[in-house]
Amino acid sequence: MKRRWLAFVYAWKGLRYAFRTQLNFRIHIAAVLIVNAAGLYFGIQPQEWALIWICIGMVLAAELVNTAIEMLTDKLWPERNPKAGHVKDLAAAAVLVCALVSLVTAACIFVPYLRTLFSV
Repeated sequence: MKRRWLAFVYAWKGLRYAFRTQLNFRIHIAAVLIVNAAGLYFGIQPQEWALIWICIGMVLAAELVNTAIEMLTDKLWPERNPKAGHVKDLAAAAVLVCALVSLVTAACIFVPYLRTLFSV
């Protein structure tokens, strides 16, 4: 039981580390707050909340994995290495893909609400 508890402790420690040290993670958290505020304001449907939170989880998880890959790559290859650069670029590209899919999903959800808000 203690080992299971420690797994959660270490996971929270990783989240705190990412928030303290990674600007992009903090930017994603800011986007989470904005999207949640918009969802509450517009009263989006439960299915829409589910899609939003799937996207949020996907982007934050991708950012955490990207950070881990970058840190490990920097440790393994402290000198400039083209292959290490490709590894880091691919990890960053995964975050970009997740963020773009999330942006399209958010647009599909919020554009109809925004149209209603601004229609006269």
